[in-house]
Amino acid sequence: MSVRRNRNSRGSVLVVGASIAGPTVAYWLARYGFAVTVVERTAGVRSGGYPIDIRGTAVDVVERMGILPQVEAAHVHSRRTTFVDADGEVVGVVAMEDLTGSEAGRDIELPRGTLTDKLYALTCSESVSYRFNDTVETYAPCGAGVDVQFRSGERDRFDLIVGADGLHSRTRQLAFGPEKQFSHYLGHCFNLFSLPNELGLSSEAVIYSEPGRSAGAFAVGDSGTMSAFLNFATDEPPFGAHADLDEQRQRTERMFAGDGWIVPRLIEAMKTADDLYFDTVGQIRMPAWSCGRVGLVGDAAFAPSFLSGQGTSLALVGAYVLAGELASNDEPAEAFASYEGIVRPFAEANQALATKAGGSLLLPRTQQELDARNRTLESIASHRMPQALGDDPRKVHAMLQLPDYSRFGKRAS
Repeated sequence: MSVRRNRNSRGSVLVVGASIAGPTVAYWLARYGFAVTVVERTAGVRSGGYPIDIRGTAVDVVERMGILPQVEAAHVHSRRTTFVDADGEVVGVVAMEDLTGSEAGRDIELPRGTLTDKLYALTCSESVSYRFNDTVETYAPCGAGVDVQFRSGERDRFDLIVGADGLHSRTRQLAFGPEKQFSHYLGHCFNLFSLPNELGLSSEAVIYSEPGRSAGAFAVGDSGTMSAFLNFATDEPPFGAHADLDEQRQRTERMFAGDGWIVPRLIEAMKTADDLYFDTVGQIRMPAWSCGRVGLVGDAAFAPSFLSGQGTSLALVGAYVLAGELASNDEPAEAFASYEGIVRPFAEANQALATKAGGSLLLPRTQQELDARNRTLESIASHRMPQALGDDPRKVHAMLQLPDYSRFGKRAS
């Protein structure tokens, strides 16, 4: 079996995962002359989904990809987040630019599926090959390549593997071992689902909190559907990777029993939702992001959790730098080391955002944190933003200046 190469190819790369980091690294590798295959376990690129943010340095990445105008056009312009008490009375209101700390033009919010669709279209224009309904079952180093056994039964050989398959990455498990040694639990689990927009929300969110529990709903634009969440705190992760859906529904119903606002309605909607997604809130922290000819990017390497608000931005930036360093270095080990040296300080600074004001603001665990959250809302209402939210997160969002890899391939026009 020979290593897969296209004519004039710099080498072959298998990218595992077709969400955000995967297509982004595939796009840049293809532009730099690599033969790229993306394998994705689902039937296609996932459309729809909740809004995500592209901030700071990540805006530079999409600009270099030539899609900034389209991404800006898809900006959903969320207006505010309203915090309410058990009776539905307003506790405080935060404009989105105050909550994110981002200036106009450097924070773009758009539906996740809109971004993944654009990335997929870009990669197809660069002749990236996709294998849907499949994934890597096993792999084995073989000389200057890697032999891959796919779950479908097919086999192939590549020069490199890039794992971009998310928080519960199988690529990471195969290369580094069980997830638990890298998983850093942040003390919460969440449920996300949709239901009719009974609140009449328009480009906004509403959040209700009790100590250790938060419920909320948000709508993109004037959609007739709103997304809802039910999050609760636990000292230990309440389930493993293969938790039972009905068990999670029952657990959540018990946790929120007796709560006010519209929580009973949200519980009923969760029990019948066909799109319920649940997981723990956590980060991935690894001493190294590569092993031999296998490297990781995005949540597979450095998941920051949604409390940081930086998962998408980190995926875009990490993928851009990884592709550029693979193009810059003949030896994979040198490329992976250089990529890590550039991105790790940025990733760790963004991970730290999850444990600062954002966590206690959105998910207060105790009565003390809830009271402090309400005082913060009062400070925001009094226009005392620096004292309310602490250090400006924009400094972290933009702390990395992107390297210029244009000499290795054609640039987007």
